[in-house]
Amino acid sequence: MSVAAADWLPSAAVTASGRPVLSAGEIERHLLPLIDLEPEENPRLSPLRGCLLALTSHRLIFLHEASLSARALPLASIVHPYPPHRRHNHNPLRSLFSSSSSSSHHPRIRIQISLPPSRSEVVAVVVTCKADVDVFYGRLLEAIRARAWEAAAAAAPAGGASVAEGAPAEEDLAIRMPVVGVAGILRKEQETWESAGQNLQDAFQDLNALMSKAKEMMELAEKMRQKLLTNSSSQSNSNDEEMGSKQDMQDLLLSVGIVSPVTKETAGALYHQQLSRQLADFVRIPVERAGGMMALVDVYCLFNRARGTELISPEDLLQACSLWEKFDVPVMLRKFDSGVKVIQTKTHSDDEVFARISSLAQKPDALLKGISPSDAAFTLGIAPALAKEHLLNAENKGLVCRDVSPDGFRFYINLFNEIDPQNIYSPKTHGLYHTWISVAMAAH
Repeated sequence: MSVAAADWLPSAAVTASGRPVLSAGEIERHLLPLIDLEPEENPRLSPLRGCLLALTSHRLIFLHEASLSARALPLASIVHPYPPHRRHNHNPLRSLFSSSSSSSHHPRIRIQISLPPSRSEVVAVVVTCKADVDVFYGRLLEAIRARAWEAAAAAAPAGGASVAEGAPAEEDLAIRMPVVGVAGILRKEQETWESAGQNLQDAFQDLNALMSKAKEMMELAEKMRQKLLTNSSSQSNSNDEEMGSKQDMQDLLLSVGIVSPVTKETAGALYHQQLSRQLADFVRIPVERAGGMMALVDVYCLFNRARGTELISPEDLLQACSLWEKFDVPVMLRKFDSGVKVIQTKTHSDDEVFARISSLAQKPDALLKGISPSDAAFTLGIAPALAKEHLLNAENKGLVCRDVSPDGFRFYINLFNEIDPQNIYSPKTHGLYHTWISVAMAAH
């Protein structure tokens, strides 16, 4: 049964790579690779089969990866979750006529939910994969008890500042006893420890406030970035200055970070698969702005900076990129003949790059001195290392010729295609060869 058939649950948005779109402040808590959602009492509710279950701080998201569709069950609608258990065919009639009898040996988590307008239903999450159901149930209870969907930004208590400010005045009014004898030394030590404890408590309060504000700023940055992307796609008649300012703002917001990065703790066995999907969603915009191609090392730095403290290894990044062949994502991993690995969009065309390189190599200065990877990088708007790879590819296509000197590589337009093997000595009055002769004679 497809996710679209379960119309008794609200739909959930999915990214192009198949990741659920999280709302502001929503954090991913746990993933189960394969589950079924079955009604326990109401046969009119359509079951869900073969879904990926994502537990977040706000919802239970049932994702059908084949159709890239999802349904969500808000945690606010859960009245009571029951501990996991296995059905041992306690009702012979139900097991005889029910289509879900084949899943009776799988662990089940029964959940009592409240559906609009005001009716109560009982559904069961049937875990059909090898997973620790108790861990999932524990994190489900934690998410329900935390009630993150209701939590407002924690403000510093208004009375705390007044009490802290009033303490020194009260202390000044007290009569200070002279520090003499053993009792005085002990009292002095006690005051020192109390002062250190108070300073430590204040430091942790400041740290918690800073972390809370940082989380709010990341959520605000994500909202602003999505709004800018929406506005830029709907308004195409803005001037260059406005587009430049929007692009700068998107660069700043992109560097703030990912609010809910995929981790091994939350994804478990699906870590590399979900990391691959999240990487595809994240890297699409930077790669498009970089001309359709970015070096893998640049993506590694950019992605790790966005993940904050949840860093990944180069092996994890490479494995995540290699999984893109199995998914329908807009980016791909490419390896040049020299061994350089890059990430490029699937719409990137080498023919367009070759046309720009050929046009650059036919300019008068380039006909005499050739072009360097730096020149091509400036024209193409990419890194010199990638520009060199494009020039080497253009050489393999027969568009340019390479000259190696102590100054480095220089590439010239290929004039051998202009020469007639049957009559190599006849002067030509047209074509690229004639242009090169004219430029060379004018230079001398």
